[in-house]
Amino acid sequence: METYDGSRVQGTDGELLDAYSRTVTTVAEQVSPAVVKIEVQGTPPPVEGRPGPRRGPQEGGGSGSGFVMTPDGYVLTNSHVVSGAKRLAAIFQDGTRLPAHVVGDDPPTDIALVRIDGGHLPALQFADSSRLRVGQLAVAVGNPYGFDCTVTAGVVSALGRSLRTKTGHLVDDVIQTDAALNPGNSGGPLVDARGRVIGVNTAMIMPAQGICFAIASNTAAFVMTKLIHEGRVRRSYLGVAGQNVPLHRRVVRYHGLAKESGVFVVNVEPNSPAAQAGLHEGDLIVAFGTQPVAGIDDLHRLLTEEQAGLDVAMTIIRDLKVQTLRVAPSLRQ
Repeated sequence: METYDGSRVQGTDGELLDAYSRTVTTVAEQVSPAVVKIEVQGTPPPVEGRPGPRRGPQEGGGSGSGFVMTPDGYVLTNSHVVSGAKRLAAIFQDGTRLPAHVVGDDPPTDIALVRIDGGHLPALQFADSSRLRVGQLAVAVGNPYGFDCTVTAGVVSALGRSLRTKTGHLVDDVIQTDAALNPGNSGGPLVDARGRVIGVNTAMIMPAQGICFAIASNTAAFVMTKLIHEGRVRRSYLGVAGQNVPLHRRVVRYHGLAKESGVFVVNVEPNSPAAQAGLHEGDLIVAFGTQPVAGIDDLHRLLTEEQAGLDVAMTIIRDLKVQTLRVAPSLRQ
């Protein structure tokens, strides 16, 4: 067992730590030039519980992070970082300061695209987030509390999480990491050991430690493409207001339903796709197409742009009886 004596183990551990340090150092040097601090000037939202206009001309400011994804100046960040901004500026690691403007944002995924004037900028590349594995290295770069280009490292703690954004939408396929994030990290990149973007840092749970989240790169890449070409991400809608409700077990068993909850229709907009389909207040939506609906979040996920104009079977329960309505969702304008 001489090969496993103290000195051997100590030497091996040292080599592993050195390799880890070299990886993080290399990634930081590679990624940091493409990370920017985003300074925001705009009108702050009204204080909760105090509706109405503020007295006097007041302007709020803040900052977050972002990162360059194309050499000609497209920068990804969080929607909540630039929401309500009147003026934006992007500040690079070397102190270069460039004016910026919002190309488009998508609050349901908390992704925004910003454009800065510049050419031949250092840019990052996306990795395929569907190939991530729990336990692999994750490095976050950002500007927490205004401390420019701060680097933290950890691992991918979990995959496939769901995270509710500030708009109330539920984002699927969110990455959980223990790479430390703080206010100001929002919008910065989460990268792998090769410096490729695996996620957009978006949130942390306070006061918990080591529980942080990033929007997966595949989601960010899809939204970025839509924002570049169309300036927004279009989704379809039904025109209903509803709430999640549990279903009685007898109802579930009797009708052979896949889920034990559904969407209780509280209101139907006049002349909406739902109204034209014959949906009424008090109906329970339990399936959309071939997919069971356990709640409002399921409907949000299913109402994609591709569903617009398609004739879809929607299963409801009305007066304890299962019925099928035909509905054609419309594009939300």
